[in-house]
Amino acid sequence: MKATSPLKKAYGRFKAIIFATVVFSFFSNLLMFVGPLYMLQVYDRVLASRNELTLLMISGIAVALLVTYGFLEFIRSKMLVRAGLQFDDMLANPAFNRVVRKQLLAPNSGAHTTLQDVDRVREFLTGQGILSFFDAPWVPLFLALCFLFHPWLGWVATAGALIIFVLALTNEFATRGLLQEAGTANMGAAHFVNTTVQNAEVIRALGMEKPLTDRWLKQHDNVLDAQARASGRAGAIMASTKFVRMSLQIAILGTGAYLAIQQQISPGIMIAASIVMGRALAPVEQAVGQWKQFVAARQAHKRLGEIFDNLGDEEQRMELPAPKGNLVVQNLIATAPGGKAPILKGISFNVNQGEVLAVIGPSGSGKSTLVRHLVGAMQPQSGAVRLEGTELHHWDSNQLGRYLGYMPQDVKLFRGTVSENIARFNENVADKEIVAAATLSGAHEMIATLSDGYDTDVGDGGNGLSGGQRQRVGLARAVFREPSLIVLDEPNSNLDAHGEQALANCIQELKKRGKTIVLVTHKANLLALSDKALMLVNGQIEKFGPTREIFAQQAQQQAQAKQAAEKKKAEAAAAESPAVVSMTDKPRA
Repeated sequence: MKATSPLKKAYGRFKAIIFATVVFSFFSNLLMFVGPLYMLQVYDRVLASRNELTLLMISGIAVALLVTYGFLEFIRSKMLVRAGLQFDDMLANPAFNRVVRKQLLAPNSGAHTTLQDVDRVREFLTGQGILSFFDAPWVPLFLALCFLFHPWLGWVATAGALIIFVLALTNEFATRGLLQEAGTANMGAAHFVNTTVQNAEVIRALGMEKPLTDRWLKQHDNVLDAQARASGRAGAIMASTKFVRMSLQIAILGTGAYLAIQQQISPGIMIAASIVMGRALAPVEQAVGQWKQFVAARQAHKRLGEIFDNLGDEEQRMELPAPKGNLVVQNLIATAPGGKAPILKGISFNVNQGEVLAVIGPSGSGKSTLVRHLVGAMQPQSGAVRLEGTELHHWDSNQLGRYLGYMPQDVKLFRGTVSENIARFNENVADKEIVAAATLSGAHEMIATLSDGYDTDVGDGGNGLSGGQRQRVGLARAVFREPSLIVLDEPNSNLDAHGEQALANCIQELKKRGKTIVLVTHKANLLALSDKALMLVNGQIEKFGPTREIFAQQAQQQAQAKQAAEKKKAEAAAAESPAVVSMTDKPRA
């Protein structure tokens, strides 16, 4: 039996609030009769009898009823706001979880907009848009009162409501496709900008600003074009709606005046009918005005439905014993997200607790893809990555994260302080644990030189620090609380000599403490620290074994290749020698 998604649960919780709001809306709309009935009594009774006491009494009753109306409106709005908070509370955590998972599966999917979609739906459910839809069912009640006043007045009001409703439907069908097109184009343009400006220094240094601006402008123009066409159509319909609305006021007053002249109704009924018709048309007009927000919320609901249906809740995993660091990779086959051609082709190896594995190979051989699988950031197409005999996806992700240390090739820090980044934003972390991680990684002295030390704000993505500083803080984050398995992808790419020495000391110390380390590197000083080496070529294992043996074999192969090349060169030179002699030793005439 398929479990109910958090989105459906959130809507289910909201249904109870909607029912209560509908009940409040009923009494609220009943109290909307106070105005026209008061006007009717003033015209037909007070002005006719000139009785001040009657005026005072009905005015007092009207004020009391309007106070009740205001209280009901306040309660109705408060209920929706509280329901919106509950709605957000139920969706925020599972939505963020799905954003992370979808981003891993499809990095260019714009998954982050899911959180904005939650906001759009919540804002509609708690705003004036939903209230106008709650009020719309009571429109027939006001039209019925118009019919009670006089059938002609009822037909004028009904015709007006139908015309405005048809205009609302026309607005929907005329703008739906364009608004959806504009929304899709806007998301694409926003994603292009977000990913582009992250490399602002490259844009300026390489003179790429104009071509990138031109490309963004093309996408932006598509957004504006679709929005302009949708707004043009909506504007024409809104203008028609206003024309109809004002014409209806004239029509019902004119009709009422004619009936009053014919003495079929009183002047009070004429004014009251005008007010009632205005109240009957108000929800329809509000629905037309809120239509754009309604369409945006509906599209957001559709996208939320897709991501919650496609990505179910992660299974609750039982907590396993802390791993020691024994890593086994079995016949791992992997592709890029959304790709078909395999990047890794049948990779198998093992690393025992306390060993250091160096992964080497040319660019594009699959090294970074391999390390992403070792930390569970990517799912294998087939095969398995096992830690302590258990496949990574069988571990609870939060528990597994405590025993893994990871530093990607491009270190990204998160907006916050240095200490928060090292502590992985865990709360209730002792200061000594943060300092211990920084000391182990060799970053403590560097951090002490920052403007605010451990309390320095690193900025968005860590841009407040240099590349080397980010890498050293990233290493401290990776070794925080001494995980069992530490995976480092090109950990010294931005380090100076002092930083490289600190890195080497950190690896040696972790090895002494029995930690398993996998590092991607080509640096001789780091390779010398490794127990095993794995050479990847075109996504396959070219060599795997003890580091010294592999490099001894490689040196021997290189020496043999050099000797073969020299021998071939010597043979070629010897082959050319007779021809040279024959040309230089010709007999003289």
